[in-house]
Amino acid sequence: MSLAPQISVVIPVYNEGEAIVRCLDRILREVMMPAEILVVHDMPEDTTVPFAEEVRARDPRVRPVLNTYGRGPANAIRFGIDVASAPVAVVTMADGSDDPRQIEDLARLVDRGVVVAAASRYMPGGQQVGGPRFKRFLSRNAGRTLHWFARVGTRDATNSFKAYSTQFVRQVGIESKTGFEIGIELTAKATRLGLPVAEIPTIWLDRQLGESRFDVGRFMPSYLKWYWFAFGPRISVEKLAKRPASTAARDDAQAARDDAQAARDDAQAARESTSAPSTTQS
Repeated sequence: MSLAPQISVVIPVYNEGEAIVRCLDRILREVMMPAEILVVHDMPEDTTVPFAEEVRARDPRVRPVLNTYGRGPANAIRFGIDVASAPVAVVTMADGSDDPRQIEDLARLVDRGVVVAAASRYMPGGQQVGGPRFKRFLSRNAGRTLHWFARVGTRDATNSFKAYSTQFVRQVGIESKTGFEIGIELTAKATRLGLPVAEIPTIWLDRQLGESRFDVGRFMPSYLKWYWFAFGPRISVEKLAKRPASTAARDDAQAARDDAQAARDDAQAARESTSAPSTTQS
C-alpha cells in the first residue's frame, strides 16, 4: 500500500517532448519523501504526454494531468496546485533551471510553518547563471525593493520555484491567469496577511534546451499589480476573501479538486477490479 504523498510537485509543461524524461528522472532520484509528480499539460496532444506516460509506467509517482482552466503557465500552475493531494505543493519548471535537490528543503520549511518557501537567487549563496540581462535586472530589483520596503520575507519574490502550503493557497485563492506571476501573488498575499515567508539560496541555470516562453512586455502588468499589492496595509482573511476575483478562484479550485478526486476514485476502483481474483461457478 503506497503512502499518502507529503509533497505534490507541480510541473507546467508545453511540448517538452522527450526532454521531460530527464527532468522527471532527476526529480524522482532526488525526492525521497512520499510524493506525487503532477505533469500539467494544456492539451491531450501535447508532445510531453507520451514521454511522461512512459515514466509513469515505471514510477507511479508521476501523474500527467490535463489543465482545464485554460492555456498558459499561470493556469497550469493554478490547476496543478488546486488538484494537489499533498499538504505541500512545490512548483518547478520542466526546463532544468531549478535544482530538484532543494524540493524537499523547501517542503520542510512549509512543514515547519511557513506558508511560502522561496528558492532565492538573490540572497547570499544564491546565483543566477544565464538568462536575459534585462529580465534579470528587473527581477533582482523587484526582489530587493520588496524585501527592503514591503518586508515580504524573501529577496526573490518573482522566482516560480517555491513551495506552498496548499491549505493557505485554498484559503486565499489564486487570481493570476497570465504568466508566472503566481509566485509574487502568493508572496504578496502572505505578507499582507502577516503570515510567514522564508527562503533558501538556490543556483538557477538558464534552460539548455528549447526557448523560454517568458514575455516581459506581456507579463509585466500582472507582475506590477502584485508588486504594488504587497505594499498595502495588513489585511484579514475575511477581507481578502471578499475580493470578487479571489472568490471565483476558490470556486474554480473546489470544482477542480472534486473532479480530481472522482478521477482518483475511478482509477482506484479500476485497479481493485483488475487485481481481484476471479471466481467461476462449476
